[in-house]
Parts: sequence; structure tokens; C-alpha cells
Amino acid sequence: MATDLQQAVEELRPQLQTWRRDFHKYAESGFLEMRTASIVAAYLEKLGYKVKAGSEVMEAEARMGVPDATVLEKHQQWAKENGADEKWLPKLTGGMTGVVGVLDTGRPGPVVAFRVDMDALDIQEELSEGHIPFAEGFASVNANMMHACGHDGHTAIGLGLASLLMQQKDRFSGTFKLIFQPAEEGTRGAKSMTEAGVVDDVDYFIATHLGTGVPAGEIVAGNAGFLATTKMDVVFKGKASHAGGRPHEGKNALMAASTAVLGLYGIPRHADGASRVNVGVLQAGSGRNIIPSRALLKIETRGETSEINDYIRTQALNVLNGAAAMYDTQVEVDIVGEARSSKPSPELVEIVAEAAAQSPLVENVTKWSEGAAGSEDATYFMERVKNKGGLATYIIVGTTLAAGHHNELFDYDEEVLPAGVDVLFRIAASLAK
Repeated sequence: MATDLQQAVEELRPQLQTWRRDFHKYAESGFLEMRTASIVAAYLEKLGYKVKAGSEVMEAEARMGVPDATVLEKHQQWAKENGADEKWLPKLTGGMTGVVGVLDTGRPGPVVAFRVDMDALDIQEELSEGHIPFAEGFASVNANMMHACGHDGHTAIGLGLASLLMQQKDRFSGTFKLIFQPAEEGTRGAKSMTEAGVVDDVDYFIATHLGTGVPAGEIVAGNAGFLATTKMDVVFKGKASHAGGRPHEGKNALMAASTAVLGLYGIPRHADGASRVNVGVLQAGSGRNIIPSRALLKIETRGETSEINDYIRTQALNVLNGAAAMYDTQVEVDIVGEARSSKPSPELVEIVAEAAAQSPLVENVTKWSEGAAGSEDATYFMERVKNKGGLATYIIVGTTLAAGHHNELFDYDEEVLPAGVDVLFRIAASLAK
């Protein structure tokens, strides 16, 4: 197997780079991945997978932070004009951009699922010669959208894995599910696919990420450092009035929001683990002589466990409602993203570590990492699988980075692409033999 697999991975190398650079150039942020998802669906269908997409794999009401209809319609036209697959595009409109490819070997065995994400970030990419994507002609053509977290590589690796699994399907038993998830950034997309039942029959679930500070040549078989989180858009609504002539008639939304900010940072931290709260945006007011009638806060809570995050979120809501009452204003809270905490299954971590160690493209395997790595909504999939008796883990494929994640200069060594495919295929082979 080893020699055949090495040759197969090596033959895929140019295609992996082509996919990655194409997805990078045509970056699409959360729930706008219409071009990307249509290309993924078309390729999976060409390979012979049973492909489900859009409403077949997503529960619309469970999505969070979906762009408004005008943005969705405008981007649909953009996708059509920029290479989206015309057959699949209609199924992926309206913010329903999830894709699942299913390969049933026809022989009894486990259901093994691999999840990759497809979305870019709302960041303007650096357009200078020192940045390799720009210098080599594949920087994002979409203003304020950039693959600054490696999801272009995740999607390419997912397609590469799909290719190898189909090539060698006769050696496997059971069923493979390849889950291409939208809107991971902001932790917005996985819940909708989970609620649609995508992983309800899954025995083994593996999510994958590139980088996150792990050096090239290293694999983390079980990353346990993700924090549970809730993302909230908060609007205070008051009443405008002349600040000089009739100040007593106004209801100051800015004061309510400012009071809320101070209250949020005053929430007592939890004794049982790490807890976080952050206000990233405060926007209010229209003129120096006008009592502000509207204020917007964009906030997030996080916790080392889901229970700790629930505590911080509950306290945050109390603060927001209290601040609104103090200034006789109204407050509206919109949950625009959420993720749970989840620990990898130790049994699956052992299997992954053993499989990864066999790869000639891997120099070191770390079984377990507790290092905090922000938040990830793959935890929705993980918890659903574990609650139904399956095993789940989250692996990191290390790589050298040009700049940190979510940075306008972000880039990575494309050697990580064949390494990712090789490792995931070996995991599949060890689970579905």
C-alpha cells in the first residue's frame, strides 16, 4: 500500500495546488460559498459520489448570521459570472451552501465522516509583491474577502481525499461521508448541518485544520483546546432629541450601550475554567447635538466548557437588559454564531495517531493538545456523533505560515496539501478496512 499511496498522492500534488489557488483567488465568505460549493459538488458527482447539497444537508432555521437577501442575490450573480457550475449553483443559493458526498462501498462496515470547511474571512488581502498569492497571481479578486485561515486548503484536501477514496473503494468496507461545511468563521454553519441529521448515522468523525501554530511535519491527533462561544449582535433603541434644547425628552441609546460595555467587562469570571467576554464593536449616534437613538454592539462570550460559556452568556444578557432599563431604552439581541466545547474521543485519537505515524510526510505526531485555539463549530458535529455512540476527533496538520491566521498576509506552505491528503487517507484506511 505504502508505495502505491505515495505515488497516488504525488500524482495529485499539482491538482491540489490548482484547487487551492483557485479557491483562494475566488474567496467567498460565510454562506456565500456558491461558486466554491458548486465546484465541489460537480467534482464529487463526476467521481461517482452520491451528492447532496443545500436544503438536503442544511436546516435553514438553524443557520446564524446569514447575509441579507440583497447580498445573497448579488453574490449569486457574481458566482454565475465567475465559474460556478451551472447545474449545482441553483441548489446552493440563498445561503444554503453545504455539500455532502457519500461513497457507499456496498460492503457492511462503519460510517466514517470527514469534515472540511470552505469559507473565507471578511478581510482585505494584502496586494503587494511580498505576498506570494499576489506575486503569483492568485490573490483574492473579491474585495474584503480572503482565505486567511486555510479553508481553501481544507477544501482542496477534501477533494483530494475524495479522489483517492474513490480510486481505492474496492479495498474498503462501510460508507464514507465527506462534509464540506459553509460559514465556520463566526461559528455559524455547522449547527444547521447537524440539525439536518448529516452525522446522525456516523460512527467515526474527523475534522481537520491546517496550521494554528503547529509546525510543519507535525500532526495533532486530538485537539481539545476549543472554547465554547456565543456571538451576539446587540441593538439598543432609544429616542432622538435635541441635546441642547430638549435633552430630557431623549432616550440615550449610546449611554445604555456604554453602560452595558462596562457591565460586560465586570462579569465575574468562573472558577471552574477559562471564561471570556469581548466587545468588538460599538457604533452609535449621528451628531454631537443629538441624543443618540440607536447603538450597536458586537460582542462574544467564551468558556472552557459549554457550561461556563452558558454562565457568561446568561450574565451578559442580564447586563444588556439591565442597561436598557436604566435608560428607558429597548434592547434586541441576535445570536449570530455559536459553538459548543467538545473533547476528542481517546480511542479515536489513538487510531489517528497510529495512522498518521505511518505517513512519510509526517515527522512527529502529538496525540493530545490542550492549547486554546479559539472556537470551532465542528464541535456541534463532534457532540452529536458522540451522543449517538460514535467517536470524534479534531486533528491539526502543521505547516509553516507567512503570517498568523486572520491576517491580511496569511499564507502557508503548499506542501501541507499532499501531507493532509496522505494522513486523512491513512485514517480512512484504518477505520474502514
